[in-house]
Amino acid sequence: MEDVARATSVVELFETRDWESSFSPDKQMRAVTALERGRVLFFPHLAFDPDPEARRLLGMAAGDEGRKNVSLDPATGRVHGTSAQDLDKARLGAVMEQFGGRAHALVGALFPRYASRIERARTSFRPSEIAGRASTARHDDKLLHVDAFPTRPTGGRRILRVFANAAPDGVERVWRVGEPFEAFARGFMPKLRRPLPGQAYVMHKLGLTKTRRSAYDHYMLRLHDAAKLDAGYQRDAPRTVVSFPPGTAWMCYTDCVLHAALAGRFAFEQTFHLPVEAMADPTLSPLRVLERITGRKLGEGASG
Repeated sequence: MEDVARATSVVELFETRDWESSFSPDKQMRAVTALERGRVLFFPHLAFDPDPEARRLLGMAAGDEGRKNVSLDPATGRVHGTSAQDLDKARLGAVMEQFGGRAHALVGALFPRYASRIERARTSFRPSEIAGRASTARHDDKLLHVDAFPTRPTGGRRILRVFANAAPDGVERVWRVGEPFEAFARGFMPKLRRPLPGQAYVMHKLGLTKTRRSAYDHYMLRLHDAAKLDAGYQRDAPRTVVSFPPGTAWMCYTDCVLHAALAGRFAFEQTFHLPVEAMADPTLSPLRVLERITGRKLGEGASG
């Protein structure tokens, strides 16, 4: 845990052992301030520790060759990305649902101002080792990037993710964390082309996106790709290496925290979406940052 302790410029430490802890107003204020300013909230004693039967199922998922993620849609209860069948598949889904529920409870306790507006999205289990995984640059999560969804536009809503390392063999989850979002965006935005007229409408009509992309979604996808495809940036950009041991949890807004997952396996992740106006300080959102840079509205209704 020494790497995390040293990464004081990017990590905010919280002591709790219970996913349903209560937090004082002072700690809640510290948490929302750190989170919205682009820090990683780290919980060094907060473990998600499945029972032995669940670990057997997680091991089966890890044995699915070529599978990067197992995902659970909380709206339908459907599990995707595993060869497990019938009862085993249902049990695997139950373990993921348990993690998603605990992550939701933690977010609600730390950020009461978010509670009525936050939306729980997909839960994932990432069984396979990252290090050594072959991938194209655009899909290589070992490269610094911000999160953006090609088929699921957010319109500016925040992407908050909660992670837990449940590796049974001591393997750490290793990240790089990059520079502040605004500095990154100001460096790349002048190089990006504007969305083509009608592009978002056509992509939605063709079924390539679930909803129409806003101009914000267009630029976030371009920022995601531009960072990954720039070998010089990946080589020279500011970064801090942070290692998350088994039995720990962490969270951040992955739409503004430049991050790269370098190594690790057996990690759980829960995604949440939050409207910008529900933030304590909406001016810190990537949407508002990009609007300041471009001088125009980019969110929902500003079509890409």
